[in-house]
Formats: sequence, structure tokens, C-alpha cells
Amino acid sequence: MVAILLGAMPAKADEGMWLLPLLEKLNIKKMQEMGCKLSAEDIYSINNSSLKDAIVHFGGGCTAEIVSDKGLLFTNHHCGYGNIQALSTVEHDYLKDGYWAMNLKEELPAKGLTVTFVDRFVDVTERLNKAVAKAKDPKDYKKRWDKEIEKIKAEAVKADPTLDARVTSFYNNNMYLLITTRTFKDIRFVGAPPSSIGKFGADTDNWMWPRHTGDFSVFRIYADKNNNPAEYSEENVPYTPKQSLKISLKGVKENDYAMIIGFPGRTTRFMSSEEAKETQKINNAISIYVRGEKQDIWMNDMLADPKVRIQYSSKYAGSSNGWKKWMGMNETFDKLNIVERRAAEERAFNEWVAADPKRVEKYGTAVETINNAIKERAEYAYVYRYITETLSAIELIKAPARAKRGGMDGFFKDYSASTDRKLAKRMIAIYKEKVDAKYHPAFFATIDSEFGGSIDAFVDNLYDNSVYVSKEKYDAAVAAGADLGNDPVEDLRAQLHIVSNRIMPKLLASSAKIDKAKKAYVAGTLEMMGDNASYPDANSTMRLTYSKVLPYSPKDAVIYDYITTLDGVMEKEDPNNWEFVVPARLKELWKAKDFGPYALENGKMPVAFLCNGDITGGNSGSPVLNDKGELIGLAFDGNWEAMSGDVIFEPSLQRCINVDIRYVLFIIDKYGKAGYLLDEMNIVK
Repeated sequence: MVAILLGAMPAKADEGMWLLPLLEKLNIKKMQEMGCKLSAEDIYSINNSSLKDAIVHFGGGCTAEIVSDKGLLFTNHHCGYGNIQALSTVEHDYLKDGYWAMNLKEELPAKGLTVTFVDRFVDVTERLNKAVAKAKDPKDYKKRWDKEIEKIKAEAVKADPTLDARVTSFYNNNMYLLITTRTFKDIRFVGAPPSSIGKFGADTDNWMWPRHTGDFSVFRIYADKNNNPAEYSEENVPYTPKQSLKISLKGVKENDYAMIIGFPGRTTRFMSSEEAKETQKINNAISIYVRGEKQDIWMNDMLADPKVRIQYSSKYAGSSNGWKKWMGMNETFDKLNIVERRAAEERAFNEWVAADPKRVEKYGTAVETINNAIKERAEYAYVYRYITETLSAIELIKAPARAKRGGMDGFFKDYSASTDRKLAKRMIAIYKEKVDAKYHPAFFATIDSEFGGSIDAFVDNLYDNSVYVSKEKYDAAVAAGADLGNDPVEDLRAQLHIVSNRIMPKLLASSAKIDKAKKAYVAGTLEMMGDNASYPDANSTMRLTYSKVLPYSPKDAVIYDYITTLDGVMEKEDPNNWEFVVPARLKELWKAKDFGPYALENGKMPVAFLCNGDITGGNSGSPVLNDKGELIGLAFDGNWEAMSGDVIFEPSLQRCINVDIRYVLFIIDKYGKAGYLLDEMNIVK
């Protein structure tokens, strides 16, 4: 496997989420042919400071980049959204109004937020394989495997207790890398534009181009006096990074080189045809339907009450992002014939396997095993998806678990019992309608026997009698020494667990079978590809993709330019639609053409641009870098016409949408009047 990988060159210049330690062997030649002026060592080095030291995993689900020698970082507005929401109140609504700290003392602690730097990658595949080579049986194999992993991790952090270590699999368990990291826990909110800029277009424009969203926010990393990670303390000081990014005001032109480094979350580029069907017909279809219903309930209450809007803004955004993505994915699965294309690849693979008895022995049953297992688990996958999207989405049912972890203050801050009551009625009704009665929790019988079949009456009784509906009720019950285990919600949770426990063993057994077969399928696929061996699927580890700044044509007679401007914001303005409200100050700056040094040569203000970099969820906030490794933008979205991109990359259609760094600086400087922040940045004019 390693020989195949190291002897390979990428098949397509614009496709791939590449591992940084392999850039020298796999990618740097092509990158330099495309215009990159850096060496592989400039990007990733284990002995010296390199570009990767300026890029962090932000909050575990996004990417951010260091832009000053005082630990200042940029990420997307939607990445910082949950933290901004948590800091907001009706009196200080940072989501609606934005916020700018005018000095270090005004920077606000973002509780629970972490950023993680990558220290290094080390290939431990051979070492692990040797450790289990003489295993007597599966139990002995697992014991040896786990023991060796713990040994590897312990050795990695022995000399430096500020490090963390994990062993991560790649290529569906065909390759293993030790990854050491360093996590900082004192992160402070520095500033962000109002949502009317940072979330301009909201759901309507999400995943769409042309785009006019200033999707960025600003935070700062703090460390102890020795520059090491530390819990929040007033004694902590701004972190001094090994490296920070230079920022270019040169801008972009068509065909410019652009590369993106970040932490893409999950792709399934080796997905089988039956997995594609399951994704489309079960997982996506159910989630699209249920979340549409849930989001309507939330939005009605959010529009009616400013407090509820703040409480549910982050929850709504997280739900709706996936909801719209899955709609686009299902649409492109049909338009681009994804299922049949996967089936054709499987037929080609099986023909290749059949031509050699040794291949038949290693890979002969892989495709059949995967697809049969997917078909066999369809009923359980269907029920499980409905459980997670309906009953498990009711916040009151989650409350006891939060209480056991001591997290009720945060729960109640962002909880509206009246909103959740409405949601519970609809979610229980959907589950009853869509799921066979044999998978109904016992409380459905209670609804019939004690409440005349009325779900609404059952829910009202539940919410009227549970102590988890308000902080006042909960605190009073705790103070009185009440047995919270007798709360009616506890019984519902127990019943739900009974149903889940009937389903999960089936799904876990299926997954184990699929994982084993998928390992063989991927190993065989890479062997078949030979010199065109591919990159591993995304798994939230640091990756690099390189590309060009490009327009695209989504359909006949339609050509989308590669850049948008502030003119487009004004063209979309709709004062009667909260998604397209434009702040008065932004309009004033536009009318006066007061763009400072950030304007295009034609005098217009750039907002966003396109490149054909290969990204997915988790890349949000990733730096878009020019040929010199200078920051030119922040990646924040993909385009509607290529929503199947997590499964199959479409070179002619797939685009990465980025907020132009010049718009970021313009908003900070001219709109936010926080230009002092630019003084600590290394801006290349």
C-alpha cells in the first residue's frame, strides 16, 4: 500500500484533499507547474516553522488561520456563530449588531472554544501490522493492536506534556498515521460583522453562486506566560505563534493559482452504489423532510420573539445547513447519475479482479459484501434515521443527560419550553406516521390508552409536569432533594433507549461487515489505479488542495463570473426580508465609494470569488492562499450544482466559494472602525 501511494502522481490537478507529509512525493511538482512558488518544506516541515503552523482546527468542526504575531485569527462567521450566539443577550445582541473589541480588555472569553495546532504526522502502519502479525485470534489481535497504539501515543507525548496524540486510519484502514497536536483553551472573541453582512442571504443564498456574504469572524488565542496552552485566566497573554500568514491586497484574477489548507470533515469518494442509494433515499430524504418541519416551527417563534431568535439562531443554522446541502445532493445525484456511475465503477473493478486468481482471493467478494449488507440493513437504517431526526431531536428528552453532566445553566439559557413543546408534538406525530408500530416506544400505547390518542394532550401533560422545562422548576426540585429519576421525561428516555437498543446491534454488525469489505475494496481500487492512486477520504485531518481561480457554466447559455462585488449586495437588498437586509452604514460606504485600498482596479468593492479547490464541511474558514502562500480569502461554501462532491468530484462544475480578504479588511477597517487590528497584521500591498 505505501509503495503504491509513494509511487503515484495525482490524476487531476484540481481534485484531491492531499496529506501534507506526502506533498514532496505526490504533489509539489504539479503544484509548481501550476504556479506555486513554495517548496513542500515551506508548507509542511517537522523541523522548522512552516505554513501549516499558521493553520488551526477551530472548535473541532472548522478551520482558522493565524494572521498576526499576537495570536489573532480569522475564521468564518458561521464557524464563530455558536460562540457569538452564546455571548449574545437581548441587551447585547452581537449576532444582530456585530461586535468589535477596541482593545485587548474588550475581547470576550468564548467558553468551551478550543483551537488545535498540528505538530506532526508519523506513519505507523508497518509498526502496527508487525505488532499483530502473530495474533492467535480476533480477541488477541485487538488486544495487541490496542496495546501498541497506546504505546505509540505514550511515546509521542513523553517529552512534551503540552502535546496530545492519536492514531488515525486512512484509506479505509489501509494506512495509519500518528498525529500529534497542541490544543489551546483560552480563546477570545475579538469581533464580527452583524449577521446582515456575515450571514447575508442566509438560507436562500446558502450553497449558491453568485454569493455576497461577508462570512468571517475574528478571535484571538491566549496562552500562559510561557506561551503554553492554559485554561482561561486573566493572567494569560496573547499567544505568540510559530508562524502567521501574510495578507495580500493584490487580489485574484482568472487562472491565478490558489491553494487551501484546512480540516475537511468527511467525504465518501469510495462509496458503493448501494451506499449511494441509502444516502439518497433514506438518510437524505428523511432528514430533508423532518428538518423542514422542525425549522418552520423554530423560525416562526424566532421571528416572533427576539429572545427565542437568539436562543435558536445557532441551532437553526446548524440544522438548515445540512438540510439544504442534502436537498442539493439528492438533486445532483439524479442529474449526474451518481448511482449508476458507481455501479459502473464496481463492474470495472470486478472485471479487473476476475482477471487474476490472486486478486480474486483478496478482493473477489468485496463489492458484493458491501452492497448486500447495505440492502440487509435498510429497515434498521430507516428507523434509526427517523429516531435521530424526530424523537431524539426533542430538547426536553435530552435534558436529563445534560443534568447528569452538570450542564443545565447552558441548556436553559438557550431553551424555550414553549417552542420545544410545539416541536415535540410535531416530531412524535411524524414518527407515528412514518415508522412501523413495531418500532414505537411504549408511550405511544399510553397516548392511546390515557389520552384518547391525542399526541397534543400527552405532550402538554409531559411539559406541564416535568421539572426540566424551566430553570426555576429544576432548581427548586434540586433544592428540595427531589428524585429526578421519577421525572416523566426519564421514562420517555428509557423507552426510547429500548427501541434504539433493538436497532443498534443490527447496524453495528452491518457496519463491521462493511468496514472489513471496504478495506479490501479500497486496497484493490488503489492497486488497480496504479500510478493514478488517489488521496484518502477526508476525516477531519489537515489536508491541502490546489486549484485555479475560475468561473463556471452551470447550464446551457449561463456563465458565472469568478468574482462578485458590493454592487451585488445592493442589487439583492430587500428591507422586508430579514435574509437580505443591508446595514445603513454599508450603504453609505458604497454610495460614497469609500473603499480605501481594498477596491478593484475598476473602483468596485470585491466580496467573494471562486476557485476549483476540492473542499467539504470542515474546510469552512480555511485560508485560501496565493502562489506565495499569502492569504487572499477564506473558504466558506461549495456550489449548488456540485452537491454530490463529497462522493464524486466534478471538475467542470465543482467550485469553492471564498470571501475575498479585501472585503474582510474593508469591513473591519471601514465598517467596524476597528482598523487598529490591521496594524498587527503583515499586509502585503
